[in-house]
Amino acid sequence: MYLHHFGLTEYPFSITPDADFVYRAPQHQEAMNVLLLALASNEGFVKVTGEVGTGKTLMCRHLLASLPADVVSAYVLNPRLQPRALLRTVGRELGLSMPQGADEHALCELIEAELMQLAAEGKRVVLCIDEAQAMPMESLEVLRLLSNLETPKRKLLQIVLFGQPELDDMLQARRIRSLASRIAFSARLRGLGADDFRRYLRHRLGVAGWRGGPVFSRLAGWWLHRASGGVPRLANILAHKCLMLAYGQGHHGVGLRTAWLATRDEQIYRPGRRTAKFQGARP
Repeated sequence: MYLHHFGLTEYPFSITPDADFVYRAPQHQEAMNVLLLALASNEGFVKVTGEVGTGKTLMCRHLLASLPADVVSAYVLNPRLQPRALLRTVGRELGLSMPQGADEHALCELIEAELMQLAAEGKRVVLCIDEAQAMPMESLEVLRLLSNLETPKRKLLQIVLFGQPELDDMLQARRIRSLASRIAFSARLRGLGADDFRRYLRHRLGVAGWRGGPVFSRLAGWWLHRASGGVPRLANILAHKCLMLAYGQGHHGVGLRTAWLATRDEQIYRPGRRTAKFQGARP
């Protein structure tokens, strides 16, 4: 589409989480530091929450790629699973063969035996759960029971929950208060500030191969930040539309009017409000 026009090697504003495009904004780096510190401190549960599109999945993948060699990792992308299905998924992530007819107790014993073996080999195990707000309460309780497994020195399994703010609401439920009380470390992701937002746009263009001057004017960057609230996923959608429009106009830069046109028909989600078209004055 516009790759040759801008001299790019790949699309800079894809919404697919790609660790090559990680932009280490201060708040994201602080959250990553919290995760690494918590895991190094042998905490059983860690939590990261943030609105849709603030970079939780990308941070999860970045964390998995950053773990040291002595850590065995397991990743559950879709946790909308009942307890048995969750245990089978965790077991498969650890390389186990999970019998079809086994009950919860038998599955837990298989996982516990594997965790004990890995601990004997000097290895730690980290389980990352993405979209944790979709997990049934019963499955959260199973995670709590798994986190009970420990040697006299350390936990056999460390669990990192990534979820939308609804996860915080779930953890207020009395029935899982024991799990909530074990989360000693947590982080919250928010939209980027104005300065970081401009650096974010430049960073992604640079990773994609852009070697020229600024593509987005200062006013265009201001408008996109206002429209997206600094949320990276929405920013990517709008910035991609801006580049398509600029390409169609034969331009190599994005001005305020092009940015406005890109947001004019976009459905913008605002936390606490209905999804609606972006309401902003015409520039």
